[in-house]
Amino acid sequence: MNYSSINFQEKFSKFTDQWSPKVIAEMNNYQFKLVKVLGDFVWHKHEDTDEVFIVMEGSLIIEFRDGKVQLKEGEMFVIPKNVEHKPYAVSECKIMLVEPKGVVNTGEERTSQTAENDVWI
Repeated sequence: MNYSSINFQEKFSKFTDQWSPKVIAEMNNYQFKLVKVLGDFVWHKHEDTDEVFIVMEGSLIIEFRDGKVQLKEGEMFVIPKNVEHKPYAVSECKIMLVEPKGVVNTGEERTSQTAENDVWI
């Protein structure tokens, strides 16, 4: 067993790409993923799972077809399964996602922003 803590800043320093989640830990078939975001993402939904966004640094806006939510550093939001959404950030934002293993960042959509799944750092 590894008894080392996970340092978020150290993990964020290991990558520069945007909209490409990196796995940092697993628990009960759930993954904790770090991602840097900037600009617009695609409209998408996850048909089989809720999705948790936790803002570690910066500010994130998540649009819905009938409204939006703005998250600041230290805030989180749970998007229920099957709810279409589009996150975006005016300036770089660092977030943590918590979701079941195997969830693709663009849900059922396949676009240029679809990231390789299960990349560990």
